[in-house]
This record gives sequence, C-alpha cells and structure tokens, in this order.
Amino acid sequence: MKNFRFFLSAALATVCFAATAQDLSDPKYAVWGETEEQRHENILANQYLKQNLDSKNYEAASGYLKKLLDNAPKGSASIYQRGALLFKRKYALAKDPETKKQCIDSLMVIYDLRVEHFGNAKTQGKAYILDIKAKDYLNYRSEDREGLRAAFEAAIDAAIEQDQVDHETITIYFGNLCEDYKNGDGNVGAEDVILVYDRLSPCFEVEGAADHKTVFDNHFGASGVASCENLEEIFRKKLAANPDSADVLAQAVSLMSRAKCTGSFYLTTAEQYYKVKPSAETALFLAQAFQNEQNFDKAIQYLNEAIAVETDPAEKEKLYVRVAVVDLAARNYSGAAAAARAAQELNPENGYSYFVLAQCYAASASACQGLDGEAVYWAAYDTMAKAVARLESEPETLEHAKSMLQMFRNRFPTSETCFFAELKEGERYTVKCGSASGVATTVRFR
Repeated sequence: MKNFRFFLSAALATVCFAATAQDLSDPKYAVWGETEEQRHENILANQYLKQNLDSKNYEAASGYLKKLLDNAPKGSASIYQRGALLFKRKYALAKDPETKKQCIDSLMVIYDLRVEHFGNAKTQGKAYILDIKAKDYLNYRSEDREGLRAAFEAAIDAAIEQDQVDHETITIYFGNLCEDYKNGDGNVGAEDVILVYDRLSPCFEVEGAADHKTVFDNHFGASGVASCENLEEIFRKKLAANPDSADVLAQAVSLMSRAKCTGSFYLTTAEQYYKVKPSAETALFLAQAFQNEQNFDKAIQYLNEAIAVETDPAEKEKLYVRVAVVDLAARNYSGAAAAARAAQELNPENGYSYFVLAQCYAASASACQGLDGEAVYWAAYDTMAKAVARLESEPETLEHAKSMLQMFRNRFPTSETCFFAELKEGERYTVKCGSASGVATTVRFR
C-alpha cells in the first residue's frame, strides 16, 4: 500500500509539472511570485496542498498552506478554501480544548486573509466570505456571544453594502440577539434589539422573503423587548433630546403601532409626527388610535384629513366607510349617514354604506311620533336588505345585517295602525320624519 501511495504521488507530481509547463512570464501569473521559479513552486505548492488534504496528510498540508500564505497570498481563492477545510478537519481530530481553540483561531484568520486578498471578487467576495465566517463562528464558537454578534454584524453590513442580503443569515443573527437579551446578556439591551429590528426590517420587503420575515418577526415578539413600557422609556429620552426629529418620530410611531400601544404618550408622539410629516398613512394611524380610545371627534378629524389628501377613489371610498362607522359608534347619525352616502356615490355596491345608513334611519325613528316613527323602519328595512345582498363576502357583518333586518320588520306598523291612516299594504309611501325623510318606500304590516 505504501508503494502504491508513493507511485500515486509521483504520478500526480508529474501531472502538476506538466500542467505548469507553460509561459510563467505572462503577467497573469504575477500573483504567484516575482520570478518564474517562484511562480512555478507556488503553483505546485497549491496542488500539493490539495493532494495532501485528499490523502489526509494534514501536517504536510499545513506546511504547504504556510508557504502559500507567506509567498503567494494573492495566488488563488482556492488556497483559502483548502485552508478552511484543513483547519476544520484538524479541529475534528483534535483531542484537547486548546488545540481545538487554535484550529478555530486559524480558521477565522483564513477567512480574514481571504477577505483581504479576494474581498473584491465579483462572485464569492467580501459578503460571501464573511457570511461563511459568521456561520462557522456559530458552529464552532457559539459560546463567545460578543464575537458571534460581531461576526454576523460584519457579514450583514457587507451584504447590505453589496446588495447580496441573505435573509436566513439575518434571521439567524437576530434570533441569537433576542436570545442574548432574554438570557440577560449585559451587552444587549432592549434598545439594541429594537434598533436592529427597525434597521433590518426593510431587508425583507422583497419578493420571496415572506417566510423569513415571519421568523424574524416571531423572534422579535418572543423576545419580550417590544413592550409598550420599553418603547416609551426609550423614545421618551430620545424625543426629549430632539422632539422634532422626523426619523425618531417615525421609528417611534412605527414600533409602537406594531406593539399595539395606546395611551397618551403614543398619541402625543403620533400627533407630533403628523405635524412634522403629515400623510394619509399617519392620519389613519391616529384615527384608529383615537377610535380605540373612544375619542371619536379626534378620530373623525384625522380621517377627514386623510380623505382630503387621498386621490385614489377606491381608498377614499374605504375612508368614507370608516368615517361612517366611527360616527355611528359616536351616535352622530347625521354625520354617519352623510359619510355612507358619500361612499355610495363612489361605489353604489358598497355593502357597508347601506349597513350604516340603515342603522342611521332606524336610530332616528325614536324622534318621530306614531305612524311617522314606525314608517321609518320601512326605509331602514329596505336599506338593510340592500346591505345583505352586498355583504356575502363578509360573513360576520352579514349575520349582524340579517339580525337587524328581522328587528326592523318587527317594528313595522300594525295593520290596524295603517287602516286608520288609510294606508293599504303594497302602496308607495314617502317617509316624513327622521334621517330617512323624503325616502320612498312601500307600506307593509308588522
């Protein structure tokens, strides 16, 4: 067997010499050495490095690697690929912790040298190399949390710079960062996690990143860092120093909205952001927040401001429906009815507009006397029936509409009341009272 290996090595050496029997004076070989002889030796050394790796002669391979790093560090990226493989294999064979540590130290140096000499490569450049380094750091040295975070941060920064973002790498890094925070690592505070989340979230706003974004968001949620208490503490200090910073205000509103924060600090911050940078989106944030607080006047104020700047008819239709719903909740029936009709003008098939309008009609019946009040329910019923016909895709709202439809029918005038008013079933009738005044309907008995 030994003789076979000797002859095999000799044969491979002959192949290597034949492969280098070319004009090494060509400038393209300058990366291998200054003279033709040096170039020849270093090209052969790289081949011998590969052969000794393949034959598991790691001591000899180490010697060739050192020679190449000393004499031809720019020769080929394969030097560093083989060097990384060498130290991983030596690590696997090492028996004591100190030797294992030395192997991983050397592995990291190999990656750093590869970045130094081949970081500008068109493919497998700096971002690619640092990504591998970070993942190997996790595999071999995960107990060094500070070093691990630094390795991933360098990889992610390089990837963003070169537009080569790896979403898996970001989720791995962020998952570890959140774990460090939960485990009480004194070097990772709530603000650190929040700032990283805010900075890296935009990386997932591309096609095909949805699954990784879910993992990323789950890490953030599970960390417990995004509590409204933490966010308020962080941003209260920042805004005290710079109350009109659009960037800080935007970050605060975005994160507190995701955390579903309420309360005076959130609302004050959101209103301040709207003053600094007004937009339909921020107006909607504020409208929802004030609606949740049952401050309906403020909610309507911001919805109307959003309507004023909205140019898309479909979006404006939705805004009118929201105004109608909020005004209905506030028992401002005239405002709700006006907003519902505005939505209908944009889209006569909007089921919610009929749903709100019917309730506005019914609510006004109590202000009318006798038959005039009961007749309002004919108009309310007709309008709610239109809502039922248009809400098939909204099962929960549809059930409410059907329930109210029956309630309105139960409040129709009796046949006796209609008889004394000289009204016959099926006749046309114009409502004389309430918000449905002037609406044409049909006489029906309870």
